[in-house]
Amino acid sequence: MFQTRFLVSCVLLALLGSTVASASSVVKVRIDDTIQPITAEYIDRAIEHARQTNADAVLIELSTPGGLLESTRTIIEKILASPVPVIIYVAPTGARAASAGFFILESADVAAMAPGTNTGAAHPVELGGGKMDDTMKTKIENDSAAFMRSFVGPRGRNVALAETAVRESKSWTDQEALQQKLIDIVARDQSDLFHQLDGRAVKRFDGKQVTLHLASASVDEMQMTLRQRILDFLLDPNVAFLVLAIGALALYMEFNHPGAVVPGVVGVVFILLALFALNLLPTRYAAFTLIMGAFVLFALEAKFATHGVLGIGGIALLTLGGLLLVDGPIPQMRVHLLTALAISVPLGVITVFLMTIALRARRAKVVTGEQGMIGAIGEARTDIDPEGKVWVLGELWNAHAPSRVAIGENVVVRKVEGLELEVEKARP
Repeated sequence: MFQTRFLVSCVLLALLGSTVASASSVVKVRIDDTIQPITAEYIDRAIEHARQTNADAVLIELSTPGGLLESTRTIIEKILASPVPVIIYVAPTGARAASAGFFILESADVAAMAPGTNTGAAHPVELGGGKMDDTMKTKIENDSAAFMRSFVGPRGRNVALAETAVRESKSWTDQEALQQKLIDIVARDQSDLFHQLDGRAVKRFDGKQVTLHLASASVDEMQMTLRQRILDFLLDPNVAFLVLAIGALALYMEFNHPGAVVPGVVGVVFILLALFALNLLPTRYAAFTLIMGAFVLFALEAKFATHGVLGIGGIALLTLGGLLLVDGPIPQMRVHLLTALAISVPLGVITVFLMTIALRARRAKVVTGEQGMIGAIGEARTDIDPEGKVWVLGELWNAHAPSRVAIGENVVVRKVEGLELEVEKARP
């Protein structure tokens, strides 16, 4: 009896262990932003986590207008070297994998799209959106096309068509991409995607075959760390420019009110945060010259009162500096005109106002203490010849004068000597 129970227990434990061992898992991340260094770090972290936990796959749900080529290359390098199959799924409906997103989609072990999505338009763009000369344009196109061929071919997809996204900026809907072998699957949602992939053999970049079992896979969705979320927020060029402008204004306030401390601390913290973020973006540091020039014009406007001419010039310089600050390859990675104006106009008005107040305070006559007595008008309460009494600012003072002053005459204070004033007869 005991032996029978023991054998049954062993069988049940073996079955339970087999069930646990066969349970599959997927590490998932969502990318709904431009492609930049934090995106690359986030995906790298997900792939590493999948390796450490022996996950069956990494699922990257992608929706992006594009981004930086260097960050894209880093992401593709991690995908191609991943020990775990990587699935790129362009979703939800209405999403896109444009420009850099198309490169990433094509690099995946499994490329999938949801209905109503699109991809392509991967033509290289000069930073800042300017026009390239023909030689440079050809070099960049050839380099990008060769990069595309290097992984699209081994993935078994349509190399010639994928290359047209680079050279001719072609784009495709989900169905067009599927029919022309640019992607592997069109799936309604995540469940449909896993159902279609269940039991499917996938050829890895190194040539090995892996069969996916995802029908009942558990999904471990990874979130960005707090640090990554903060940096991802700051890497929005519009936010970086705003943080930089606030920091500059705070330092400006500290210089005009030495010892205030709080504006100085806020200014230093904000400027350092902005510089850290801008260091990760394609930044034109020459734009800082325009921004500094704007503050110089604001100060001159307050000093010389040019009826707004210098102030408007400062606002124009600050706006231009903001627009040129980040040299992004797509509009989403540059400071928008509306943002630049919304920051520059109020900042210019506030700066001129603060500078005007500071200059007026420095020019104003001191009205307290001994210095406040100089020039004050009083009345002789006795004859002053050469000494006597005067009434000044509501008080009776001992005074002396270089010439006789009759009682009742007005006097002007010229000097304060301890508790005695030096006065002279006021001119009518």
